[in-house]
Amino acid sequence: SGTLGEAALGLQHLQGRLQLDAPAAAACRARLERPTPRVALGLALRGIASACADVSDGLLGDLGHILERSAVGAQLDDAALLACCPWANSGIDTQLLRDCVLSGGDDYELVFTAAPAQAAAVAAAAHASATPVQRIGRIDALPGLRVLGGSGQPMTTSSGGFDHFSHDSDMHRNSAT
Repeated sequence: SGTLGEAALGLQHLQGRLQLDAPAAAACRARLERPTPRVALGLALRGIASACADVSDGLLGDLGHILERSAVGAQLDDAALLACCPWANSGIDTQLLRDCVLSGGDDYELVFTAAPAQAAAVAAAAHASATPVQRIGRIDALPGLRVLGGSGQPMTTSSGGFDHFSHDSDMHRNSAT
């Protein structure tokens, strides 16, 4: 739901690791300091979504919990992931942007699964809750999480979920393909 990576970009900016222009800095800092929990969407998805989690510790980490508990895997579309961040075409390094979208914590968006037959119901729930949603991939039987590039080939990512106990407290790095 909504946008991903803005809180992480805001943190990178505040830590002096990334220079954002004034509008991007203000928007990303607002997402970091005043997140919008997606309660209305969560309620609207009852009976539609088969699984749902908030993205508080990064998309890879939180989706990973769903996949582990459901004993399934997923394929994520890299272009769809990058489109989840409104700053994707603003000149930010693509790898940094990808890391923020996949691993940045504190977005408080929802990652959920729903059967393809529920697409119209998902769209109606999004409309009713005034929350944009975007399909970023699909669930499959092969365990693990794969990010697929434009050619459909798995990409190696250096990102994992946010780890509060990591020595690198801004983003914990794990390998996911």
